[in-house]
Amino acid sequence: MRFHTRKWVKPEDLNPNGTLFGGRLLEWIDEEAALYTIVQLENSKIVTKYISEINFMASAKKGDIVEMGMEVTKFGRSSISMKCEARNMMTRETILTVDNIIMVNLGKDGKPTPHGKTRVEFVSNRLKDK
Repeated sequence: MRFHTRKWVKPEDLNPNGTLFGGRLLEWIDEEAALYTIVQLENSKIVTKYISEINFMASAKKGDIVEMGMEVTKFGRSSISMKCEARNMMTRETILTVDNIIMVNLGKDGKPTPHGKTRVEFVSNRLKDK
């Protein structure tokens, strides 16, 4: 799994228990999945279709750094499926895992459209081709 993004847990990210609010982490994961999909499919018109059950295993507190990783599990006709892990870089614990996130590629009409991708591409490889 490749870890692309880190977030610093700030006071506004905390719940009443003084730990990272789960909804904030899910917001970060949804944004990371969207950004990852946009780069992979080379289209900014994508939507989140599905997020499977979420397994919270640990937490984070103010000042901790949370790292999020994504891994593609499947390319569909108009979708991309991935799994996710978020971990606390300070405690080295896995905070949560998500087994399946499905993002859908949209056309100009706002409807699902084929993307033609079959494998993960790295931006550095695209730059070499130009």
